[in-house]
Amino acid sequence: MPTKAKATKRPRTRKPASAYLAPARLAKIFAGLDQLFPRAQCALRHENAFQLLVATILSAQCTDERVNMVTPGLFQKYPTPQDFASLRQEVLEREIRSTGFFRNKAKSIIGAARKIVADFGGKVPQTMEELLTLPGVARKTANVVLGTAYGIASGLVVDTHVFRIARRLKLAKQKTPEKVEQDLMKVVPQDRWIAFSHQMIWFGRKICQARKPLCAECPLEPICDSSDKRV
Repeated sequence: MPTKAKATKRPRTRKPASAYLAPARLAKIFAGLDQLFPRAQCALRHENAFQLLVATILSAQCTDERVNMVTPGLFQKYPTPQDFASLRQEVLEREIRSTGFFRNKAKSIIGAARKIVADFGGKVPQTMEELLTLPGVARKTANVVLGTAYGIASGLVVDTHVFRIARRLKLAKQKTPEKVEQDLMKVVPQDRWIAFSHQMIWFGRKICQARKPLCAECPLEPICDSSDKRV
C-alpha cells in the first residue's frame, strides 16, 4: 500500500527590513493613525505640568482610568509641588494605595516634588536632562511631560502599547523601550513625535490589543504581516 506523502509547509518569505520602513509604507501608517485618531491626546487628566508628572508616575502598572479616579481628590488636597514636598510618605501612600506599588510611587512623587521646589523654583523643568534628575522619572515619563505639557518633541513615549505595536508593524526590532524609541526616532518625522505617541497608545487600547487584536477593524491590516494577526 503506497504511503501518503507528508504535507510540507512552505517556507515563510521574509521581506528585507528596509521594505517595512519604505516611505510609502510609513505614509500609510501615518494616514491610518490620522484616520482613526485625528485628535489623540493624553488620557491622564491634569491642569498643569506638575499634575501630569504625578499622574504619569501613578500610571505605572496601573490603568489611566484608575489614576483619573484618584487624582482629582489628590490634587484638590495638595494643589502645589510645595504641598507634596511637605507630605509624610505614609500619608501619600494611603491616598494612592489603589494605584498599586504605592510605596515606591509615594517615595518618587515626594522626592520629585522636593527637588522641583529646591532646585527648580517650584516649576517642572522643561528639558530632558533636568527631568531625568527627578526621582521616579525615566525617559517615558519625561517625554509625556515635555510633549503634552510643554509641546516639546524631545522623543517618543514608549509605553507597553507603543512597544508592542512598533514591533508588530516592524518599525522597530529592539527589545527594550529605550532602544525602540531610538528606532522610532529614525523613521517618524519629529513634527509627528508627540501626536504619533498618543495615536499609538490609543491604537493599542482600541484596536491593536495585546491578546485579541481587532485586525478586521484595522486600516493598517493590509500592510501588517505580524504573526499575531487574527484574520
